[in-house]
Amino acid sequence: MAPGAPTLLLLWLLWFPGFPPRAAGCPAACRCYSATVECGALRLRVVPPGIPPGTQTLFLQDNSIARLEPGVLAPLAALRRLYLHNNSLRALEPGVFRAQSRLLELALTGNRLRGLRVGAFAGLAQLRALYLAGNQLVQLLDFTFLHLPRLQELHLQENSIELLEDQALAGLSSLALLDLSRNQLGTISREALQPLASLQVLRLTENPWRCDCALHWLGAWIKEGGQRLLSSRDKNIMCAEPPRLALQSLLDISGSSLICIPPSVHVEPLEVTANLGEDLRVACQASGYPQPLVTWRKVAQPREGQPRAQIQPEGGAPRPGGPGASDTGSGMLFLTNITLAHAGKYECEASNAGGAARVPFQLLVNLSQQQQLQLAPPPPPAAGPVSHEPLQEAGSMAFRALGLATQTAIAGAIALLTLTALLLATMICRRRRKRKKAPGLPGEGALFVNDYSDGPCTFAQLEELRDERGHEMFVIDRSKPLFAEGPTEAADGAATGPAQGLPLQPPAAYEIHC
Repeated sequence: MAPGAPTLLLLWLLWFPGFPPRAAGCPAACRCYSATVECGALRLRVVPPGIPPGTQTLFLQDNSIARLEPGVLAPLAALRRLYLHNNSLRALEPGVFRAQSRLLELALTGNRLRGLRVGAFAGLAQLRALYLAGNQLVQLLDFTFLHLPRLQELHLQENSIELLEDQALAGLSSLALLDLSRNQLGTISREALQPLASLQVLRLTENPWRCDCALHWLGAWIKEGGQRLLSSRDKNIMCAEPPRLALQSLLDISGSSLICIPPSVHVEPLEVTANLGEDLRVACQASGYPQPLVTWRKVAQPREGQPRAQIQPEGGAPRPGGPGASDTGSGMLFLTNITLAHAGKYECEASNAGGAARVPFQLLVNLSQQQQLQLAPPPPPAAGPVSHEPLQEAGSMAFRALGLATQTAIAGAIALLTLTALLLATMICRRRRKRKKAPGLPGEGALFVNDYSDGPCTFAQLEELRDERGHEMFVIDRSKPLFAEGPTEAADGAATGPAQGLPLQPPAAYEIHC
């Protein structure tokens, strides 16, 4: 150490008590000492750059950080404790803590988190304590904390949690403390707490518990062996409804008083005929206790040779006008711009802890006469002259402006006309081939020449014969007779053929060369 250094350090501590000098490489306005960096209450909007990679404890509380950018914590692999409470975080991106494999404690209390995605805590295999109190969480979905096998404390108090899904706490086999107090939980299932094999402290107070048959197991479980998990204050689980049990402790109510009324469903009318393009609203009225959850589903039509299809719920949010548009919870089915795909059988289902009930509903779609003509298949082309009017091209603006049914009809007509033309051309070719192959009558195509003294046929006679019988050009070769000379009759010397009845020698036929 240089001479005088202790004196300078002493003067620094006297002037700035509790504030050690900023180490080299420390972010501006932050305080760094040993393996700790303090950047709290500095109105920061993002995680400041330049934090030493060897930092083990990082304070970022009481700032205005609204988002953790992907990779912003990647250089801080040695981090053991991270305090981000009282900021403005609205969401946690999956994998944002993937590099913090050594992190033991994570404080996210007092932010604005509305939901937790699956994978938000991926990489935190060594995490021991997770603070999520004082946020705006409404529901915890299945497998939210799956990547926290060594987590021992989970603080979820002072949120607005209404729903805890059955597998939301899956993977928390080491959890010892679970705080769900001061939320909006009306019920909780036995399956939700089943993964918590190491649980020692459970806090469920100050929730609007609905004391019905679905909560019967909780009262029995606490009375049998769960009391060890609850302190004297935590055993005070008060009922908010039904009114006859309000402000009573769950542990003081007999199991026979925790009842449910199975739902009943009513849809009127059971069959509706709607016009193409209209909008439709169908109400499904359900009653029961607790209030049933109402779900509309479209029944899948069974195919030939297959068993009846099961009812398939529509996933995700309802899409306006979609053929399977559904509404869950409100009891109202909304269908906009009805098409033929909307027609079919629907079911309204109401369910609660006491059971389920279903009512079928049939939707028919009515077509006007003009719409029927548009959707009807084109008639076969009639025999006669073909119209030469130009057809709409598939890529033209006029064609695209037509309805889907009209476009289909035009395309079908064009295909049918093309097929008809091909058939006609095939028939013509076949007829021509048959004419060429067909055998002629005996002697057809042969020129019979009488051997008179006036000489052979003239070229004028040949030309005339060609026009009458369709021959082209002929040359007579008398040295090659085509037919053998027939026998001469002894009686009158008359011969058969073209020269029948003449007293002279019988006619001779010769080969004709084309």
